[in-house]
Amino acid sequence: HGEAAPISTAAFVAAPKQHTQSTSLASSTGNALDSILSVFDNTKSNNNYQLAQSIMLSLINDEKCFSTTAGAQKFAESCAVDVVFEDCYEPQPIVGRSAVLEHLRAKVLARVGGSENSDKDAGFRVDKISDGSKACGFAWTWTSNSLEGLRGTTFVELNDSNQIQYVREIPEPLYKPGDLILDVLKTVTADATPKPPPEYTSRTPTKANEIAKYLFNDVQGSSPDEAMRFFSPDIIYRDFNYEDVLKGKAEVRKFIEDFSFPGITFATQRFDDGVKSTCFTWEVILEGAPDGSAIKGISFYEVDESGLVTYVRDVPESGLKPPPLGKLARQFRP
Repeated sequence: HGEAAPISTAAFVAAPKQHTQSTSLASSTGNALDSILSVFDNTKSNNNYQLAQSIMLSLINDEKCFSTTAGAQKFAESCAVDVVFEDCYEPQPIVGRSAVLEHLRAKVLARVGGSENSDKDAGFRVDKISDGSKACGFAWTWTSNSLEGLRGTTFVELNDSNQIQYVREIPEPLYKPGDLILDVLKTVTADATPKPPPEYTSRTPTKANEIAKYLFNDVQGSSPDEAMRFFSPDIIYRDFNYEDVLKGKAEVRKFIEDFSFPGITFATQRFDDGVKSTCFTWEVILEGAPDGSAIKGISFYEVDESGLVTYVRDVPESGLKPPPLGKLARQFRP
């Protein structure tokens, strides 16, 4: 897809639900996380130390947590007992360490044809990852040999014991509605009452997570000019409602203005603490829509040395639960 190069661990601080093989998680709980943390113990005094990023890169690249059943076990061992895993291709969140293990194992087995002994390649490539310590997010692509498949974004948050306590994963929709989604949203909010633009105090944050908070929590719905001064002239903006990426400030400005109308709110939920890049979760709230119909999403922002946003990836969940085209995407994309 040409948006990013794969990320290696060394570059940084250091389907069907049933299966027959039993897994013993309780006896090995914590082993994977303890092993990962021990590698980075000597770097905690380093100002560039990003724990959440380091844990996820180790689990993905070294343990193969999303492409092997043994790796899925390692991921589960790194989770809190009461971990919540929101896979937005599923109707309900997966809750608890054992349930997360079963879910990840089932996805791996579905990709390799149902057998742990399969020689089918089920690669998982990290394209971009935020440099968070307590939480991070990463943009990813499924691969199979030289083929590229399903793409998506995942947000991961740690607890005070550095265990994974929360995950939201949203793969791209197979069907991308384009401007049709805009028409639908405007139809739902047609009777919304226009409100005066919110007041804000102009600031110039430079850290990625603070820029995202400022744009969404302070400036949203107010001044497009204020928002646009944070975007690089070379901005690349990928929204998975659309087939094509937006390039340059003019296209991004039109996109932001198109989605700024009475009755729509992008309500932020969780942010990581990334400095050069950040990932955060949100939901779209539509005035006039039924209760419980908010659309969940994840965004990934990357900034340059001057604090200008150079890359964005937005991925919304499907409005259908579970999304039938999403199921097909997992089955037929490598």
